[in-house]
Amino acid sequence: MPAVELSATPKGNGYQATVTFPDGVSMSSEETYPTVGEAIAAAAMKLLDMPDRLARLDQPSG
Repeated sequence: MPAVELSATPKGNGYQATVTFPDGVSMSSEETYPTVGEAIAAAAMKLLDMPDRLARLDQPSG
């Protein structure tokens, strides 16, 4: 089963949101957030803005 990782890493005075896909591609926010929870929520929102990428998770690999 493919796994998508939502993470938060320290950056400056806050945390940066990152979405990592099973193929190793990751996308980080330009913004920083004051808490880990806010950064994770931002990563989740970013993920929802990529329906094509999510649809590819359901396609058989070949």
